[in-house]
Amino acid sequence: MALGARSLNGLLAGNVAVIKSVLAEISDDTNRARMMALLPLVWNVGSVAGSAIGGIFADPAKMYPGIFGHFKPFIVFPYLLPCLIGASVTALGLLIGFFVVKETLVKKKERALPAIEGPTETTPLNPVVSQPQQRGFKQLMTPTVTSVMLNNALVSLIISMSEQTYPIFAATSTDDGGLGFDSRSIGYSLAISGLAVFYLQLVVYPRMERKYGALYCYRRGQALMIPYLLLMPFLSSLAARARTSATGVEFCILWVALVVLLLVRVAGQVLAFTSINLLTVNLAPTRADLGFMNGMQQLAMSVTRVIEPLSGGLAWSWSLKQGLPYPFNAHFVWVLCAALTLYSLYLAQSIPDSVNVFAADLDEEQQST
Repeated sequence: MALGARSLNGLLAGNVAVIKSVLAEISDDTNRARMMALLPLVWNVGSVAGSAIGGIFADPAKMYPGIFGHFKPFIVFPYLLPCLIGASVTALGLLIGFFVVKETLVKKKERALPAIEGPTETTPLNPVVSQPQQRGFKQLMTPTVTSVMLNNALVSLIISMSEQTYPIFAATSTDDGGLGFDSRSIGYSLAISGLAVFYLQLVVYPRMERKYGALYCYRRGQALMIPYLLLMPFLSSLAARARTSATGVEFCILWVALVVLLLVRVAGQVLAFTSINLLTVNLAPTRADLGFMNGMQQLAMSVTRVIEPLSGGLAWSWSLKQGLPYPFNAHFVWVLCAALTLYSLYLAQSIPDSVNVFAADLDEEQQST
């Protein structure tokens, strides 16, 4: 059932590629980085808000008996309320898409030639400017595009696996290598770290991209993810001591360390995810090829999201059952994600700096000259 629901969610997620094309169509060199940063921003906000809603409003009859204790549907279906909230947000997005969002694809008009008194030998017989034609699959799938798409798949797998692992890790008892949190504490931890998304996405990233380029930001984002992934499971021992501490000092240290690591995760994801979106858009030779590039990116990410629920869950359960020493204990999933991140960082070294430039603009400049 869970796999079927996940597959249906991916089947209905085609609008992600459309939104990326829309952002590319309504932006230019002066604001493209900031515009592309909006997509990961709302994604991170939605992920944090969704996790917080799921944790705070799960089993409302038990958590808030004074308000929901008499509603039988919430007693029989303890996770109904967060699902209803999510469905309401989706319905709101559907209404906005139908009645508010306008078409952004603007076809170029024929260019008017300068007025002249009469035809000359240099007067073109056909003054119509041809529209750029979409290229074929073989023409577009260059080695650079292939490398970027592979990085798309890897970064999606890493981020999805680590995001899915954290709630399980946080809810697992300290005896089994987790934090022993309840659903409310998990929701609060995600909500607190998510506050940094706004500043990182809207202020820090555009400045870094403008100064260093999207490729540099992508590499730095992947590099930031490695210490987060390797250090997070060590908090389990600190959580175990915090449970038996009488002073509460260990509890404060645990939460400070947890929030710091989650902030590092958010910073790494902002840099990596925003940059890979921008690099994908930059690869399109013309605006007519934006749909193909964003569609290929969505395909690459969707494939890994089919693998992730099985691989992440199996790796976590296997590591707990085997009783093996580090790194095959409760650290195994985290170490696996760190190894994949290191591999994607290695692959990114072969991507040329030319991807920092929006290729479609160069094509239009050449046609106009």
